[in-house]
Parts: sequence; structure tokens; C-alpha cells
Amino acid sequence: MKLLICDDHALFREGLQLVLRQLDPAAELVSVGDAESALARVEQGAFDLVLLDLGLPGMSGLSALDALRVSHPDLPVVVLSASESPRDIRAALARGASGFLTKSARGSALQHALEVVLAGGVYAPASARDAEPPLAAELTERQVEVLRLIARGLTNREIAEVLHITEQTAKSHVKHIYSALDVSNRTEAVMRMRELGLED
Repeated sequence: MKLLICDDHALFREGLQLVLRQLDPAAELVSVGDAESALARVEQGAFDLVLLDLGLPGMSGLSALDALRVSHPDLPVVVLSASESPRDIRAALARGASGFLTKSARGSALQHALEVVLAGGVYAPASARDAEPPLAAELTERQVEVLRLIARGLTNREIAEVLHITEQTAKSHVKHIYSALDVSNRTEAVMRMRELGLED
């Protein structure tokens, strides 16, 4: 397993590496201190997962997340943040993060998050899952497009053809829509879409 850690605090990066090595001694860990370096390293070699801090100097973590979703839509990105706000958590997930970990989380939570994300799922703290429904503004324009196509009954393959994207990217959008709207299937997603007034 090859992981990229991006955080501007060297002490936190070193601590995170120690925890990750305890979880998987064979893991290959690469550590950088800013978003620009993270994007450059991703271009240089394949990673299984990126751990990305939101509060970065220069390019923000959210901007880096947006860039990664465009250039490497299938690369799982787990956001790290000191914030425990449900709104911040859902906003990151709505923009394509595969998971969100607060910096106060225990090592066991990190392990669980990595297991969920590497298995293709989306991880969010219980505080976000139990919070109030997200706002429509937390969905990206493309996710709203995908949601409307879901409402028309299109499959992931058909959505990909309409939007000129890969089927895997369409699946990724659907996964993040489910997470952002706190639903588990297409029927629930369409119902939530109507509640939010997102119909065409």
C-alpha cells in the first residue's frame, strides 16, 4: 500500500507516519507539506490513497481536492482537519473526498477509515452522519447533473455516455451524492433531490 500524506505541520506528519506504520509496517509512505507538492507527487507515481489536510498554506486543501478529482477521479482522498463541524465534513465529501478524519481521532478510527475507503466506501465521523440533512449548496454542479440523470432512471453507464465521462467516474459521483445526501440508494436520492428543490 502506498500512501501520500499532505499536511503543513511536520510534527503531525511524523506522528501520522508512526501510526500508519503500526497499522501496516509494509506501507510505503510519502510525506509533503503543501498542496502543490502533493499534486506534483501524484503525477510522478501511483498512490493507493491520499491523506490531505484542509488547512494548507498557499493552495487550500479543498482546492487541491478539486484538482485531484479532475486529474485522478479514481484516487481515494481522505481529508484531515482540526474541524469537527458536520457542515465542513459534508462539504468535503460533497466535493469528492472519500473520507473525512478529524485530527482528534484515535488510531483505531484511522484504521477503520482506511479500510472503508480502500474497499470503495465513504467514511465520515458519526457526528456528521447524525447531523441535520445537508444543504443543496454542498453538491457540486456536476453532482446535481448526475442526480437529475438518476431521477430520469439512467444507469451509471448511460450517465457516463450523456456527460462524456468514464463509467467509473459516474460511479464515483453517485457514491459521493449518496454520502452528501445521507442516502443509500437511488430512490432515496431522488426523494431527497425533490425535498431540496433540485429538479429541472
